[in-house]
Amino acid sequence: MRFDEIYDATKKTVLAYITAKCARTADIKDIFQETYTALYKVLEKRGADYVKHDKAFVMKIAKRKVAGYYSFMQRMRNIISLTAVNDGEEADLSGFDAERFMTEDFTVNYVLLESLRKYLSEKPEVTQKVFHLVYGVGLTIPETAEMLGIGESNVKNRLYRTLKELRVKLTQG
Repeated sequence: MRFDEIYDATKKTVLAYITAKCARTADIKDIFQETYTALYKVLEKRGADYVKHDKAFVMKIAKRKVAGYYSFMQRMRNIISLTAVNDGEEADLSGFDAERFMTEDFTVNYVLLESLRKYLSEKPEVTQKVFHLVYGVGLTIPETAEMLGIGESNVKNRLYRTLKELRVKLTQG
């Protein structure tokens, strides 16, 4: 099927682009899924031969989805307050993340994974993106640096410093 062919050829590049451009790592899966859903609908409506340049076509969709996602989120923030009243106290729900940070492909102890997710969620967004690109997408350090527009030494420092901190945290219990 043409969709599978395009998906396999573009998924790594598209995921890396979305990761680099999104404001929050928690948004990556949604935007990625919306991108390929749109591709599927185009192929279904226009036919398999409609897409001539796979990568360029899917990247164009991804760019629109990233822009549209944040435009929608901004409109929603203006319409709906992101707080809830709970027993007279105001609870801030703006940081609520219903999806786990790491992908389902990892078969790791759930408790350890949740501990790792929580720890990484407290790190700066760029550090979260470095981890996602290196361990989630499988990019190299130079590729990650290029996608994020930062130096390779910056990527290495963020990666290795956080790994060292994690090692200490996990060995201490």
